[in-house]
Amino acid sequence: MEPITPDIDFSTELSDLFDLQGKVTFLPGGYGGIGEAIAWGLATRGAAVAVSGRNREKAENLAGQLNDGGHKALGFQGNAQSVDGINATVDQVVQAFGSPDILVNCVGIQREEPLLEVTEEAFDDVYRANLKSAMFLAQAVARRQVQAGSKGKQVHLLSVRARLGLRHRGYSAYCSTKGGLVMLIKQHAMELAPHGINVNGVAPTFVHTEMIRHVMENPEFKQQLLDRIPLGRIADPKDIVGPVLFFCSPASDFVTGQTLYVDGGITASQ
Repeated sequence: MEPITPDIDFSTELSDLFDLQGKVTFLPGGYGGIGEAIAWGLATRGAAVAVSGRNREKAENLAGQLNDGGHKALGFQGNAQSVDGINATVDQVVQAFGSPDILVNCVGIQREEPLLEVTEEAFDDVYRANLKSAMFLAQAVARRQVQAGSKGKQVHLLSVRARLGLRHRGYSAYCSTKGGLVMLIKQHAMELAPHGINVNGVAPTFVHTEMIRHVMENPEFKQQLLDRIPLGRIADPKDIVGPVLFFCSPASDFVTGQTLYVDGGITASQ
């Protein structure tokens, strides 16, 4: 009887599991606290990084730092809340680097309002940034990936609020859009699987960045949060880099439609 276990050269095949040499990564929203860490992580594994955001100066500054570090990067101005803007930015990335092999979507905002005071304007802002932008960033990149016929990876940044509500805070828009993104990931994974394109998500708990300063400056809320996290601390930006690199690399070639909660154990406990 012939063996069915494939003949694997472990000395060579395993060494390339996290190799991104020659890959082009599009990183919208990539100059924030988490995005910057991810940009450096991708670059150190060999990927060319195209950083975009509304603030051209911030995007170009990060790209300059990456280039100074011996990596390959460019910064672009782009509005992820405009479908035309998304398509225009992706066209610029293609002109500069070629078709993106990898999308890492770091776009996201929060407009905190209690349920009884939620405004249509704020809700729509969060929806456009957190869910609608994910849809059309994914579409724009997928069109290029399918056209190139070279497979690819798409990774979206979410939050534990994709599956957990938050007591005593006005998170209706944020939770609902992040929860919707979980299902968008699953659906895109199914539609893009025939093209060899993997779609996954990384969902952190609170991460030490400027975005949560207003929360962390509330000692009572901070202590309540720490008490709930089994590992006893809030995440650092570097904690998010490993899971993202996994989903961007050959190591995750048989993983799609998944959301990985990087949360110190919160979603594993009651």
